[in-house]
Amino acid sequence: MGTRPAGWCTPPLPGAVVYIEPHPRRIEAFVGGDTLIDTERALLVHRAGHALSYAFPHEEVGELPSHPVAEAPGYVAVAWDAVDAWFEEGRRLVNYPPNPYHRIDCLRTRRRLRVTADETVIVDTDDTVILFETALAPRLYVNPALVRTDLLHRSQTTGYCNYKGAATYWSVTLGGTVIADAAWSYPDPPPESLPVKGFLCFDPTKVRVLAELPGASETTARGCEP
Repeated sequence: MGTRPAGWCTPPLPGAVVYIEPHPRRIEAFVGGDTLIDTERALLVHRAGHALSYAFPHEEVGELPSHPVAEAPGYVAVAWDAVDAWFEEGRRLVNYPPNPYHRIDCLRTRRRLRVTADETVIVDTDDTVILFETALAPRLYVNPALVRTDLLHRSQTTGYCNYKGAATYWSVTLGGTVIADAAWSYPDPPPESLPVKGFLCFDPTKVRVLAELPGASETTARGCEP
């Protein structure tokens, strides 16, 4: 039901489909140091073509700006940026609620990964971890012990994924040339992504990546940004 589904329905879902389900996890919202929402009665609203969202019993949101959810009488939605911080079961969220149907699988593999920049080999190994993530193309991650880390330096760029955690970016330096944000890693991922903790993944739009990936040619790595 997302904007970029990997599969399809037959017959196609009508554009107005909405799926709503109970979500009995503790959801908290803070403004400053004040707790404005603290509930285990939230709903998850899956709306075709839209980001996943919460719906709350109207009496749970106090004076926060909200609007009714037509498909769930008595429930209202609160804009994500109406509060300073959202937490689900004590875990801070960024940008959107985590989808309980979104899955991460990290598997040890012998798929080869070769990364070069200006003919300099950065990594060439078949000791990799392949990360499968719902609806997204797979990626190969590699232990930094197998990488020319002397060519890498940490950049100021950061990112965040509700399923893989905070991302650290790395640039490649070759002589006087800097290739910004050519790789990333997750130094402290949640449990489902622990097999790639600290491992590096390379951006095929920044450096030349030859990766044995499902559905990819021998000379092209497929994938999405972290």
